[in-house]
Amino acid sequence: MTTNGYRVQNPVDNAVLETFEQASDADIQNTLAAADTAWADWAAKPIEERAKIVTRVAELFEERKDELAAIAAQEMGKPIPEGIEEVEFSSVIIQYYADNGAKFIEEQEIPTDANGVAKLRRLPIGALLGIMPWNFPYYQVARFAGPNLMLGNTIVLKHAETCPKAALAIQKIMDDAGVPEGVYTNVFASHDQVADIIADPRIQGVSLTGSERAGSAVGELAGRHLKKAVLELGGSDPYIILDTDDVKEAAQTAWATRMYNTGQACNSNKRMIVMADIYDEFVAELVSLAEAMEPAAPQDAGGAKYSPLSSRGAAENLDRQVREAVNQGATLRAGGVLAAEGAYFSPAVLTDVKRGSSIYYEELFGPVAVVYKAESDEEALEIANDSRYGLGGAVFSRDEARAKKLAAFLQVGMSNVNTPAGEGAELPFGGVKRSGFGRELGPLGMDEFVNKQLYFVENQ
Repeated sequence: MTTNGYRVQNPVDNAVLETFEQASDADIQNTLAAADTAWADWAAKPIEERAKIVTRVAELFEERKDELAAIAAQEMGKPIPEGIEEVEFSSVIIQYYADNGAKFIEEQEIPTDANGVAKLRRLPIGALLGIMPWNFPYYQVARFAGPNLMLGNTIVLKHAETCPKAALAIQKIMDDAGVPEGVYTNVFASHDQVADIIADPRIQGVSLTGSERAGSAVGELAGRHLKKAVLELGGSDPYIILDTDDVKEAAQTAWATRMYNTGQACNSNKRMIVMADIYDEFVAELVSLAEAMEPAAPQDAGGAKYSPLSSRGAAENLDRQVREAVNQGATLRAGGVLAAEGAYFSPAVLTDVKRGSSIYYEELFGPVAVVYKAESDEEALEIANDSRYGLGGAVFSRDEARAKKLAAFLQVGMSNVNTPAGEGAELPFGGVKRSGFGRELGPLGMDEFVNKQLYFVENQ
């Protein structure tokens, strides 16, 4: 069953528990007017005053983490401990910008031979549209809203249709923290209304985290209307294991990384590339781990118990991709069973995916470990870069210099050595190729929707 519109649809059994009314065109116009009007006052506030309000936003995320995690579990099946972890990280991100925002936008003097003083100023540009996904319903919003609220921009936020309660919970946090009316506004907009919002001259930019398809559509609209865009799209991250002292432990780390959020993370290790001499033992351990997995409700998930995917549609699409891979010559070593109801898909191990086949170039957004065998470092790098995506990647070796040599040539936005991913509020996140463009988090996250203004004063 497919249900359109904003709703709470339990992925455990596919039942629609609650529906929400879509915004009217008049609602959209009122929201845009409020965001445009609020911008002047918000941008004019001293950044220290904005920081106090943004700090309170961060505090409320932390205070309400149990409530927010329960909402995510109900709406998209996130295991409760992972939901709490996500909200805690969201709080850290928002606080990071409250603490560092003033430093990030300090004026910079530009050395010049001209007769005067030249400075670079970083100024807000106005109202922005954020289009956020369901897989990390709080973290994705935090990394967009945190820097832009500090900068002085205002935000219109369109969340995923399957996360209405999460969207409303974030709006309540903003309201309770004292964010002025119009500075942050959630809208339950349709796709057609989103197109109208992007076209509206009051909107100065758009940030989307989502699928490659959604990014193409939003990027086209933004370009047509000359709006700045940041797009964080799909990924099929390579995860290269050159050697290890403990193959089983390496496989266990790779498996735990792949299963996080039931495999529904943009920068998950979707392609494991393993050297031939340890390949068989590595795959065998993955198969053992997969076969031990059992389905559970989000409240009980963790370890060897897995949650449903976000929706029945997502599970059915993943099942189609796995069947297509097998039809094209891949070997399903374990798992890969779609439940009769709900969104459960048993964690799978897939090998022998043929390079050049259609499925080889697709993103598998769910609990499927795809493993490739490499005979040399050069072949491992070739497989890693043979992708239309370029979000993140990782290289592991006991010889750090060997791993660094390969990692330096990964065609990705985030390259890691001897860790699945470097993560922190201060570390920029984003990709290249069809994984999108622009950066979030770190100092770069506050340097996207900004007027980098030359301010020149001639000497008298």
